[in-house]
Amino acid sequence: MANHPGFRILEAANGSDALELTRQQRPDLIILDWLMPGFNGMEVLKALRESPELTTIPVIMMTVKSELSAQAQGQAMGVVAYLIKPFDAARLMETVQKALKETS
Repeated sequence: MANHPGFRILEAANGSDALELTRQQRPDLIILDWLMPGFNGMEVLKALRESPELTTIPVIMMTVKSELSAQAQGQAMGVVAYLIKPFDAARLMETVQKALKETS
């Protein structure tokens, strides 16, 4: 996706950096990894949902956690899509485009 025209990719090394970057840049979409260092993806998602100015940003969660309970937890917090690793670039792109279309 980094080479895909029409997308500007912002990357964060950990959960706290992801929150700071989100507050500064206000992206159209966020892709979180459940198992990020520092704050994990669910902690970042919780912080996003508690910030009125960030709560409407759609979030895609990616993870190795394939348990239905993990997926349900993410969806209960407003995750628009849940990608289980490994997945290919085409699947990611399809998920991103669908999420952006549904939330625009």
